[in-house]
Amino acid sequence: MAISQPTITLDPPVTAPQDTPTLPRLLAGIRPDGGPLTLREHLALHGPLPRVRPGGRRRGREQAGAFVEELELSGLVGRGGAAFPAATKMRAVAAARGRAIVVANGTEGEPASLKDRTLLQTLPQLIIDGGVIAAEAVGADQLIIAVCESSQECVDAVAAAIEERGEDAQHSPKVQLARIPAHYSAGQETALVNFLSGGPSLPTFTPPRVYEQGIGKRPTLVNNVETLAHIALISRHGARWFRQLGTPSQPGSTLVTLSGAVAHPGVYEIETGASLTSLIEAGGGPTARMRGALLGGYGGSWVAGEYLRGIALSNEHLAPHGASLGAGVVHLLSEEACPVAETARVARWMHGQSARQCGPCIHGLEALAETLEQIAAGGAPAKAGQRISRLASLTARRGACGHPDGTVRMILSGVEAFDTEFADHARHGHCEQCSRTPELPLPDRPLTMPAPRGKGARR
Repeated sequence: MAISQPTITLDPPVTAPQDTPTLPRLLAGIRPDGGPLTLREHLALHGPLPRVRPGGRRRGREQAGAFVEELELSGLVGRGGAAFPAATKMRAVAAARGRAIVVANGTEGEPASLKDRTLLQTLPQLIIDGGVIAAEAVGADQLIIAVCESSQECVDAVAAAIEERGEDAQHSPKVQLARIPAHYSAGQETALVNFLSGGPSLPTFTPPRVYEQGIGKRPTLVNNVETLAHIALISRHGARWFRQLGTPSQPGSTLVTLSGAVAHPGVYEIETGASLTSLIEAGGGPTARMRGALLGGYGGSWVAGEYLRGIALSNEHLAPHGASLGAGVVHLLSEEACPVAETARVARWMHGQSARQCGPCIHGLEALAETLEQIAAGGAPAKAGQRISRLASLTARRGACGHPDGTVRMILSGVEAFDTEFADHARHGHCEQCSRTPELPLPDRPLTMPAPRGKGARR
């Protein structure tokens, strides 16, 4: 596996190569101190932003359509967790009636992820580039960059980047910053649109879809900030360049947040489909024997330690394990931790982060969290496993949003991956590891990382 280290040089200008697939791409040129690139530095690194609508109205539509076709050829899928094809979403917004709005979603309510925060703090101009390109492609006159209000560094970096651009006569969308409440569900697409429309940051029932009636009932394109950063590079280098890395079904590179039992936790850019082993090697190697790994985030899946060696980090390769890349989270759980206590703790937090506006979140997640806590504490109810299965079936796929579905996925995968530990707790009560300091990050024990170094893993 090849490991790449970027050359940080801005004079003379450096642009991404056309013919030789290299890493990093998104993280190229990042500062050692993690500070944001200035606009001058950004343009020296990547070159000027191409126009998507350079001519009159008719020619502009043709150019925009051509870019969406190029984006489709690239195979880019969203990096917010759902992996929805970026071109399909863009085409739907462009076809809807009314003047569109583009939202760059950088809320990142996932405690085990720092990839979006890293982009916002270090490369805000690349995100703005992607948002401008997306706005031109769908005919939007407004670009909103949504940032979690609790991350002051991100707020400051984005605000400075917008101010540095000033009034850009070459590009039409007005760019503005929006501070979003620090809540897991606030970043859900309909919750984000509802808040930006003046309502509470709570998910809403669909239809209508946000691409039809979003902010102010206008067609709205919501993309994760990493997705937009990829769009900014695809607009410069094309689909063929993008597909030089990755797998046929999931091409390109992707950002992952590596944490837990590894020497150098951090945000890494990997070729999609790279082995988990190569990522861990890029992170300096494991610091303890691994009991398992949580992949995709707190709405993702646990995978037991005995299956980790042969895992490749793409959705097609993770599917047989019931997992996906999701929000780009890879947390390595050491054998010193108790997976039962860790799963119960996260399940309780996920219940507290729900919108609490429908039965599955109010009652289903509460009952699941309580049952897991009873097992962890040694007071397991009779037939605890059957109770968890029954509650999960009553909770998943019944809510207004995907929050209960993701939580149920995480719980059931934990029960399966750590069946021996759950059975032992049900019979004998809590274990010695239960009293250890938890390893999974939550707001009371937030994830902290050094400045990203641009290292990555190749297949």
